[in-house]
Amino acid sequence: MNTSDSRVELSWNIAGSAALSDGQRTILAMRLGRRLITGVITVTASEQRSQLRNREIALGKLAELITAGLAPGAVQRRPTKPTRGSNRGRLAAKEQRSATKRQRQRPSAE
Repeated sequence: MNTSDSRVELSWNIAGSAALSDGQRTILAMRLGRRLITGVITVTASEQRSQLRNREIALGKLAELITAGLAPGAVQRRPTKPTRGSNRGRLAAKEQRSATKRQRQRPSAE
């Protein structure tokens, strides 16, 4: 079978990019640190038979990576205490279960 390689490899230098501010560069370097090789991120695409289509897919993947890397983090959950009523209900249910299990036991010989 005579086929040509249509794989595309797209590289983008984050450190040398003029499109990012200094703060954005540091955020991307922290969040994408494992994928960076000397400050360059590389994306490959070989899903389609057309090289042009693979180029478009690689650009889309790179755009998704950058937007996900620059997206603000989730708001951290503030821990709360259980309400007094829920605590009372939990202890009452626990006492009820304990009483049920005590009634199932064989009477002690006193």
